Amino acid sequence: MTRIYFVRHAQPDKSVKDDRTRPLTQKGLTDSALVIDMLKDKGIDIAICSPYKRSLDTIKGFTESQSLKIHTDERFRERESSVQGQGLRKNPERWKSKEWNPEWGESIESVRSRNIEALMEVLDKYKGHNIVLGTHGTALSTILDHLSPAYGYDDFIKMMDWMPNIVEIVFEGKEVVEINELGHIEI
Repeated sequence: MTRIYFVRHAQPDKSVKDDRTRPLTQKGLTDSALVIDMLKDKGIDIAICSPYKRSLDTIKGFTESQSLKIHTDERFRERESSVQGQGLRKNPERWKSKEWNPEWGESIESVRSRNIEALMEVLDKYKGHNIVLGTHGTALSTILDHLSPAYGYDDFIKMMDWMPNIVEIVFEGKEVVEINELGHIEI
């Protein structure tokens, strides 16, 4: 069995406009302690993360406490968005759109495709390991939507206010055995 503990980042400082370097707020840094508390006894031996600062900083305290090196993977990054403040919450049709739209940014299907490709490689490379994977809300939602027929837009919207959010997915090979919501902090 392979266990992946997906960690959606804690609260970011939205006053920083650069998506890649956007740090956590002080509350986000404090809330990241949930990650340490929830994962400390899980036997995690691999750490993978989006290269975005807020995701790295959310799992950093945990990885340091376990003496783990963080491996970054660009494919677990946030959805590229073109229009600030016009996201998926206000425009549910974007969740279903499979096409790139310059006004909207990267399509959900594009996010899903790159995330699932990366996830399948992780499952091949680290079979039998316990893994922490730092990511983003849209990225995690596309993975859950792909792996679970019950997951959908309403679940994505609910998760938008959970920072951090920790979800355990257990795999036998590449087949999902179970999905468990371990914990979150509602902002």
